[in-house]
Amino acid sequence: MPIALLLYVILGGTYLIVAPGALYFYLKSRWYVASSFERAFMYFLVFFFFPGLILLSPFLNFRPQPRQIES
Repeated sequence: MPIALLLYVILGGTYLIVAPGALYFYLKSRWYVASSFERAFMYFLVFFFFPGLILLSPFLNFRPQPRQIES
């Protein structure tokens, strides 16, 4: 019985915490330079890991950085 519980905790943690966290950083680095196929794959990953992304969204904030205007 404890092995099954441990397996559930590991798989649930991976699905809800680890994979969406990695997906956030992947999307941040590739969002503006992705090809059309890669963008469709990104949309699939967001759909697939949606519960974990919602769970992490209050803690991660990737707003665009302010631009530097040179005079």
